[in-house]
Amino acid sequence: MVSKIAESAGSGSQAHSESREVTSTDLRIVRRVAFRFLPFLMICYMVAWLNRVNLSFAALQMNKDLGLTETAYGLGAGLFFVTYCLCEVPSNLFLHRFGASRWIARIMLTWGVLAVATAFIRGPISFYVMRLLLGAAEAGFYPGVLYFFTLWFPEAYRGRIIGIFLASIPLTGIVGAPLSGWLLTLGGLAGLRGWQWLYIVEGLPALLLAPFVMLVIQDSPQKAKWLPDAERVRLSLVLQAEKRRVETARAYTIWQALGNPWVLFLAVTYFSNVCMMNGITFFLPQIVKSLGFSNLQTGMIVAGPSIVALFTLIWWGRRSDARKERYGHAALANLIGGVALLLSMLLQDPVARIAAVSVSYAFTLAFTAPFWAIPGSFLTGASAAGGIAAISALGVLGGVVTPWAIGRIHDLTGNFRIGLSLDACLGMIFSVAFYMLGRRRVVSI
Repeated sequence: MVSKIAESAGSGSQAHSESREVTSTDLRIVRRVAFRFLPFLMICYMVAWLNRVNLSFAALQMNKDLGLTETAYGLGAGLFFVTYCLCEVPSNLFLHRFGASRWIARIMLTWGVLAVATAFIRGPISFYVMRLLLGAAEAGFYPGVLYFFTLWFPEAYRGRIIGIFLASIPLTGIVGAPLSGWLLTLGGLAGLRGWQWLYIVEGLPALLLAPFVMLVIQDSPQKAKWLPDAERVRLSLVLQAEKRRVETARAYTIWQALGNPWVLFLAVTYFSNVCMMNGITFFLPQIVKSLGFSNLQTGMIVAGPSIVALFTLIWWGRRSDARKERYGHAALANLIGGVALLLSMLLQDPVARIAAVSVSYAFTLAFTAPFWAIPGSFLTGASAAGGIAAISALGVLGGVVTPWAIGRIHDLTGNFRIGLSLDACLGMIFSVAFYMLGRRRVVSI
């Protein structure tokens, strides 16, 4: 099965990724647009991701200070995704209605306030409440940006564009892990604990960046005065032609998109990926520290998997575009991620375990580049906004289940191996199912 998926990932024959002529003019326009948007959006998502997962480092002090068990910590980590899930589709529909610039600015302002306020929680209840509020506030940013890309980038380029954008996740690990480890050493400054400084310092950038969103982001190429007239017209025509092609094959209403069986299966597959991602993200610092390292050393070591993931993610997205293939690339990446995560739990040598986790993290992230290029290939307009948000919303339920389940299993068994091994097996099973059903869908188109 692995060899078949690999063969598919290397094949350009699938109808889903039908050949499209790429001109030097189109490439120049795409590069100009990418240089305009990607650096800023990557910085914004780095801040978002850091505010979402920095509690994995805060837990090294916070759990003891607040009297949190691993089960309580896992529950709080997962509650973020409950409100995140409930608010994603409405948020993306509001973004479609009011425009990306205004809505993304609103999202960043709200989550920045709550991220800073997390520093002042006092116990399990306030921890749970703040995680619920933060999830509601941040909901819509990630699917909103993915939908925004469908308004600006032709389909042939979306794998690499999404891959570059999502490189902000490993970049966050490279920068954020050592930073978080260092911030934990500031305990006592101004009467605050290190974990409180962590939330304050890492939450402020969202507040500072929010006003700049409306200056950098435009809602469509027609509003981009910084593009030369000829390039603005050319890009608009290419995107409109793609939209007509998709809608000629099948035009979905928002409700049809939300109930579409393939949208639901994409969501289930994404769920398995999120389970592995959150298993690694929320518990890796604690696993590394249990090997005998200090908080600062833990931060430096945890940055290692992010470095591997950075290059793998960009390479895999470009490879998917070059081969004009999505399903095999997504399935193979998720499968490798699951196998490597399982190996990291079975190996005894600390260096080998960290190496295996690095491979798992890299390919679990690499899955997202080809995967998120798929919805825009058959959804447009409001249906794309709602469908992308629905896939993300249902998928991130893995963020609700995984931290609580792994934390609970840890409290019962005293280790993370069983919970993360089950996590890995789930990812491998859905990788095979995604490959098999994805090929059947492609053949039927």
